Amino acid sequence: PRGEGQWALGHREPLNPNERNKKDDNPLNVRARIENIYAHGGFASIDPSDLRGRFRWWGLYTQRKAGIDGGRTAVLEPHELEDEYFMLRVRIDGGQLTLAQLRVVADISQRYARDTADITDRQNIQYHWIRVEDMPEIWRRLESVGLQTTEACGDCPRIVLGSPVAGVAEGEVVDPTPAIDEIVRRYVGNPEFSNLPRKFKTSISWLVDTPYEVNDISFLGVEHPDHGPGFDLWVGGGLSTNPMLAQRLGVWVPLAEVPDVWAGVVGIFRDYGYRRLRHRARLKFLVADWGVAKFREVLEKEYLGRALLDGPPPALPEKPVDHIGVHAQRDGRYYVGAAPVVGRVSGTQLAQLADVVEAHGSGRVALTPYQKLLVLDVPADRTDSLVGALRGIGLEAFPSAWRRGTMACTGIEYCKLAIVETKARGEEVVARLEEQLRGFDADISIHINGCPNACARTQTADIGLKGQLVVGPDGRQVEGFQVHLGGGLGMAQGQNAGFGRKLRGLKTTADELPGYVERLARHYLAGRTEGETFAQWVHRADEEELR
Repeated sequence: PRGEGQWALGHREPLNPNERNKKDDNPLNVRARIENIYAHGGFASIDPSDLRGRFRWWGLYTQRKAGIDGGRTAVLEPHELEDEYFMLRVRIDGGQLTLAQLRVVADISQRYARDTADITDRQNIQYHWIRVEDMPEIWRRLESVGLQTTEACGDCPRIVLGSPVAGVAEGEVVDPTPAIDEIVRRYVGNPEFSNLPRKFKTSISWLVDTPYEVNDISFLGVEHPDHGPGFDLWVGGGLSTNPMLAQRLGVWVPLAEVPDVWAGVVGIFRDYGYRRLRHRARLKFLVADWGVAKFREVLEKEYLGRALLDGPPPALPEKPVDHIGVHAQRDGRYYVGAAPVVGRVSGTQLAQLADVVEAHGSGRVALTPYQKLLVLDVPADRTDSLVGALRGIGLEAFPSAWRRGTMACTGIEYCKLAIVETKARGEEVVARLEEQLRGFDADISIHINGCPNACARTQTADIGLKGQLVVGPDGRQVEGFQVHLGGGLGMAQGQNAGFGRKLRGLKTTADELPGYVERLARHYLAGRTEGETFAQWVHRADEEELR
């Protein structure tokens, strides 16, 4: 059989343009060229192989040129789609920001990014309108407070997701922050793992408050009956056009061993991952082909040199955890979780947030994998005042079910891959539903994506919306969405992870989207049984009720 480009089997030759680009020069080296050449010569001076390849290892993607409609996304060449500005991602591993870091993030947005700043579902902050000329100063400011953009994109270890309440949560037995910090210290920016077959996504949390089943690797807190608290290991999750859920290896990993086990899994991916075809290069394809038994055997024998202990599965909470609202910490203080609309904030708003946080006796905030944010360490007598102050700057600690449950990717406004608008559509849907279904008493997640790549985790939402062109009422192609219904992850007892129901021909135009979601919600309210979730109802409902 033809080789799949696996280094460990001797297939070292570059097999596609991406692999050639990485072989020609380690992408980490491009920072020096940005600082010494491109920042002085401007956009026109950038070598194309750096611009559309290696820049990603430092968090930089060219953004979409304004005015190019979605029908031309797959037709135009990259240089025709891209503007002379960049999207920039800031790594915030574990999601936590000090007050000083928050102020720098806000200031960069106001000075260099036209006041843009989005909270992503990877706990990043994402800027737009960045000029290459400003990157040396942006890096200087970020790194002065311990932040970085290193490997925020690219075929390398991306940001490590973590619980936004690590270290303070009442139900947390082991704080995994030391393991996250050690992984970042040892391996982010390290050439050992800077050339992987594709991106590599990680989640490490004691609590079930990150989407652990859709990461390449996840560690989830678990109590071993003989050895005490540690972490359950999952591998091979990922969405996009071939979604797969992560699988348990069935091992128990103590906190001190998490970095080494993580490095072993990344090593397998580097050496055995499929590099021949880009669309099959994620770890999930290797895990699917090998199975967990072989994967565990290779990990133990070739990469760790020892056997791992068998372990039990994690205990799931009674209800999903998203941390919105006012909650007690284990030290007697409180944290307050608040929701912007579809993750869209601004530098001005973040600067206002910093002032509010400081005025209420806190010194840090945290971002969640659901495009929300938390204020930590709040004195008990200041929570009510904080809730009001957050509301005053557009952040709601007691949001509607619609605001709480809606996420959206970047969309056609800035993304070269997108086909439709997402952020504005999400805001429109939330506003319409808050007006028409004000007293809605159930949780429905709505995830809006501008293309099939599922950056907003469309397949695991109650209502997942995949952007595409559809036929409008007048017979012309217009922006619209393919609809996925009843997807979800195993985030609580009784929840079954799955990718939902995709009915043939179930699509909506973008203009009709708010009305469609309202109609669907009303059908659910009328047809549900006591305690029945939206996902459970969807899987038994007649097709006509879902259209």
